[in-house]
Amino acid sequence: MRLSKITTRTGDNGTTGLADGSRLPKDDPRIAAIGSVDELNSQLGLLLTESLPEAVRKELLDIQHELFDLGGVLAVPGALFDEAKIAKLDTAIVRFNADLPPLREFILPGGNRAAALCHVARCIARRAEREYVPLARADLAPIHGLQYLNRLSDLLFILCRVLNRTAGQAETLWSRS
Repeated sequence: MRLSKITTRTGDNGTTGLADGSRLPKDDPRIAAIGSVDELNSQLGLLLTESLPEAVRKELLDIQHELFDLGGVLAVPGALFDEAKIAKLDTAIVRFNADLPPLREFILPGGNRAAALCHVARCIARRAEREYVPLARADLAPIHGLQYLNRLSDLLFILCRVLNRTAGQAETLWSRS
């Protein structure tokens, strides 16, 4: 059993432990990034409760595992993130985008429920990316994790479009006031 005791009370003083045993304040930028990556993974879990095309479902499940890896990298100072995961996202971006019509205007978040949930995940990915930037800039987290989050938000945008298209739902285009 890896986790036999969930309640440790060690965080009652406003700190949390990293995998190397060190402790940081719960408002530390590293902890914020870990939290956003975890929130993103949870949002993808919610999205996976929806009826999805099998290719999208498989991709999202793979991403959940990779996000768990990224959270682990953030929890272990000095750990590395496999840049091959970025190439995997690049391949998925090309594959899922291939059948979509070109964009002529900005798209408002929404559509069917699955696409709307995916838009929320995209926004969380962007926040995780913003929180990751200062860590990467200060060499406190590997740059490949930042690149992964950037590509992931792009892929999630494409998957929003795929989910709407699969459901026969038209995208709502932004109209200038």
